[in-house]
Amino acid sequence: MNGMNDIISAAESLPIRERALIVDSILKTLNKPDPDIDQQWLIVAKNRLEELRSEQVEAISGDEVFGEIQDRFNT
Repeated sequence: MNGMNDIISAAESLPIRERALIVDSILKTLNKPDPDIDQQWLIVAKNRLEELRSEQVEAISGDEVFGEIQDRFNT
């Protein structure tokens, strides 16, 4: 256990970008990436971006989305 605490302490002193890379690396060991699924998500993301750019859909601010979620679950 002491080794784990040492690792965490060392990681906490790193810049946020390096900490994010460490977290991403560890998460990948828990849930292995699937290239087929990643490719499908890439297609979805590109389609959604095109819909936004062509104004087929209207963007909603994050504040509005989270406000609606909060309203929905606080009743």
